[in-house]
Amino acid sequence: MTQPSRAGTSGKRNNRLPIIAAVVAGVLLIVGIRYFTTRDDSSSASGNGGTSATTGVLPPRDGCTTVNVAASSEKAALLGQLANTYRDSGRTVNGKCFDIAVTSAASGTAEANLAAGWDESLNGTAPDVWTPAASTWVSLLKSDLTAKDRPNILPASSAGVTSTPLVLAMPEPMAKALGWPDAQIGWSDVLALATDPQGWASKGHPEWGNFTLGKTNPNVSTSGLAATVGTLVAATGTSSDLTQAALQRPEVQKYLKDVESSVIHYGDTTLTYLSNLQRADDAGAALGYLSAVAVEEKSVLDYNAGNPSGDPKTLGAHPAPKVPLVAVYPKEGTLYSDSPYVILDAPWSTADKKAGAQDFMDYLLLPEQQKVFTDSFFRTADGTPGAPVTSSPYVIADGVKITLNPPAPDVLRDVRSLWADVRKSARVLVLMDVSGSMSSDSGSGGKSKLDLAKSAATTALGQLVDTDQVGFWVFTTDLPTPTTITADLVDVGPLSQTREPITTAIAGLTPLNGTPLYAATRLAADDMNASQDPASINAVVVLTDGRNEYTDNDLAGLINSLQASAQENGVRVFTIAYGPDADLATLQQISEASRAAAYDARNPATIDKVFANVLSNF
Repeated sequence: MTQPSRAGTSGKRNNRLPIIAAVVAGVLLIVGIRYFTTRDDSSSASGNGGTSATTGVLPPRDGCTTVNVAASSEKAALLGQLANTYRDSGRTVNGKCFDIAVTSAASGTAEANLAAGWDESLNGTAPDVWTPAASTWVSLLKSDLTAKDRPNILPASSAGVTSTPLVLAMPEPMAKALGWPDAQIGWSDVLALATDPQGWASKGHPEWGNFTLGKTNPNVSTSGLAATVGTLVAATGTSSDLTQAALQRPEVQKYLKDVESSVIHYGDTTLTYLSNLQRADDAGAALGYLSAVAVEEKSVLDYNAGNPSGDPKTLGAHPAPKVPLVAVYPKEGTLYSDSPYVILDAPWSTADKKAGAQDFMDYLLLPEQQKVFTDSFFRTADGTPGAPVTSSPYVIADGVKITLNPPAPDVLRDVRSLWADVRKSARVLVLMDVSGSMSSDSGSGGKSKLDLAKSAATTALGQLVDTDQVGFWVFTTDLPTPTTITADLVDVGPLSQTREPITTAIAGLTPLNGTPLYAATRLAADDMNASQDPASINAVVVLTDGRNEYTDNDLAGLINSLQASAQENGVRVFTIAYGPDADLATLQQISEASRAAAYDARNPATIDKVFANVLSNF
């Protein structure tokens, strides 16, 4: 196939806009469709857009009040099981029985939803209890509610129900090359390797290439936020509380920027990295994916049990990895995820629900339930390790030498702001399906699926900065372009130059013909691989609402090509399954082959949040 034309200089790009307009207009003339519609300005490894997912809770009982609990993803499944044992315990409060409905909600996403007032049409049932992974999110919510002039819905204090420290998880051979378990290792060692042009060759292992780090986005992920705080504390050279003044020091900012330069990509959940690492390990290539990933201690044990999701229901379904992970406790200090149990005082709260919520917390803190947590690789609420931690050769029960205090809310805001300034830059091609099925009703206010996708894509661009490089293609069949299946509407270039052309191009989209999913994805990935920037996160984002409808039906060939490219740290393909007819299973195969993630927006109303979650990878 003929490749779409490559980008030239920015001047050429601007000169091409009239040509682009002519091409798109020609498309419309060919298919006999009206002129452009105007723009509507209004998260498994798969994301769900922040909409809470129920975790195996039994149906409610007649006469019992349901208490809704929004729990961070790493413990939601376990809390769901404990909710069922609570139900079977026969406990009552003042003669009343309570059922506990647990849903999984990413801590950062839930914080943002609560700060905005919690829209049940987008986010699911409003929680009576919020238990994020760490107290940092409670502190941020209190600050955000004040900033938005919203009523305070938080209690005066809240206690945790379990805990686990943040660690750097490393493949065992790599950790041993740094002296683990005897040597004290920390962010300074990460910095040294990240900035050493020899990479792992400086440690006698040139076959491992450059040092690469997996780290989630601190705007949505607890481990990403904790890792950023830990890096900044290390940069100050002290273990004292992080301050706003310290964040202004040029050497501190450079330290963070240099560490971030080793990141392979960001993300909204550590499960993306751990699932991709498991697949690499299955293929005998665990040491070629990443050198370290910032996760919680519990996740190291989950991964080594062959169960990176940590869901008790899937334990035993996959064998242990050939190359285990070990936990490195940063010598400069680390934060604990302390799982606060926050009984909300929100407009939807009732005295009965608060009483039931308190009783469930009391139940969780009993020794029998605390052992359930420790048997599932957590520590107790007060940080005491259980047998799985004390007996494992891959974690260290007293590994945390310095426990960092969570920064104040104003410092946390500045941490996230600084991260946005120094994070690794992105080079992203957005590839959007404009097949005829995108004209169907989204089920949201009479708007089509394409209307909602256009709005979401335009809004999501606001997460990226002007120095990121972004381009925009569309795909459908029978286009009057050299490939007949893709239209290169805006070449990849600095967003300072492409933001307006992309917004204009998105505004003019209209549904056309069929869905050449495999061929279009192959073209986009090949094009981006041919022009990779090693200093950036290189990726393709594919949004489609259907299945492949084209003569090129070689999915196996596409998968093999992406897998081969992934071995060379090629472009990652993040996919969005949009609408009820989208082929999520196939999109997962495509993303997994490129060591990326697929996202589930089969409910079109979630597309804003899903698009935002996808772009949190960059």
